Amino acid sequence: MDKEKQLYWYFKAIEEYTRKNYKQCFREPEGKLKHKFIVPGSCYNNSLWDWDSWLTDLALGEFADKQDIVDYEKGCVLNFLDFVEEDGTLPFCLGPNSPDKMITNGRKTNIHKPCLAQHALYITESNQIDAEWIRDKFHLFARFLGYYDTYCKHESGLYFWLDDKGIGVDNDPCTFFRPPKSSASIYLNCLMYQELIAMTKLAQMLKRDDDRLEYERKAKALKQAIQEHCWDERDGFFYSVDINLNPIDPKAKLHSGNPRHWNCLIQRIEVWSGFLAMWSGIATKEQAERMVREHYLNEKTFFAPFGVRTLSKMEKMYAIIKSGNPSCWLGPIWGISNYMVFDGLIKYGFDEEAKELATKTITMFGRDIEKNGEMHEYYDPETGEGINNPGFQNWNLLSLNMANWLRCHDGLE
Repeated sequence: MDKEKQLYWYFKAIEEYTRKNYKQCFREPEGKLKHKFIVPGSCYNNSLWDWDSWLTDLALGEFADKQDIVDYEKGCVLNFLDFVEEDGTLPFCLGPNSPDKMITNGRKTNIHKPCLAQHALYITESNQIDAEWIRDKFHLFARFLGYYDTYCKHESGLYFWLDDKGIGVDNDPCTFFRPPKSSASIYLNCLMYQELIAMTKLAQMLKRDDDRLEYERKAKALKQAIQEHCWDERDGFFYSVDINLNPIDPKAKLHSGNPRHWNCLIQRIEVWSGFLAMWSGIATKEQAERMVREHYLNEKTFFAPFGVRTLSKMEKMYAIIKSGNPSCWLGPIWGISNYMVFDGLIKYGFDEEAKELATKTITMFGRDIEKNGEMHEYYDPETGEGINNPGFQNWNLLSLNMANWLRCHDGLE
């Protein structure tokens, strides 16, 4: 079988598997969850997860009948909004018996990742419906983002994690096992930038002009902060930032002659999330060209036979192991990292590189279905073999979005 026919076979295998199994992601109202919602896959219980529900929905919207899923889509957002507290606290995961507070040992901890407005915007635009369904909820979105401004914003203008709990990319060494409030993650800040853009668009749809101008201002300021503090001209890459610096003490004789004039330091750890500066539209054209040429296409770092290593192979922490809580993001291939890098490549005109990455991703999932009858949560970069959590669907279904893009741009039929 030639490569083109084999790729088409893998695409059809993923499509057939998805159509057969996607409704297992649907859940009905239960307990404190008053609305229908979407879970990452059949192997999950009745738990609603933040960026998982958003990205699973993004995949489902590519092939499912929108009339079948719109109530489940809206329910993901509405369930979360039901739990927004006065200070903006919002859990990153909800269940039928979810606790009322997100407090760990008496202190604040990480909350829902900044993707709630992005999900609401996607639902509104993809279903071509009026934003009125969230009009009386807009203040809750604002309150939720206000939590980040109050508790998670550094003087540099960047946002930081409060701890290493629920950060999405579980053991990213830029945050994992680091002191609390010390990591201004590039992943977090790129998500936040797009969240502010989404708030701008929702406010415009609802004719809330003052809010639109405010979120436009915040998005512009954050983009400038990311450019100033996260871009490394020496390496040609976007990095997370260390903000764990001792305060300047004007009375300290040792430092008084020349105190520091910087308020953060780049963490030169090559993590896949640096490419989110392309996905989010923050990178300039020149920066994107360097990132692709010097980092993405480098086999010694990220470029692997089956996609994008989640941690550069050159890093001492690089490890391909099976683990859960935390899941391993120290090098394995994840469907979501492949997809978000793919999306960034398209935005900056790297169509050939995007085609190649889509082909790798479809092949990896198609082979898994062919061999095991299901997909896994993450994969070995060299062999494409599934490492952990068989039966995982979630953002792996975004491979169909990649396949449909190939249909339009490379004649995959």
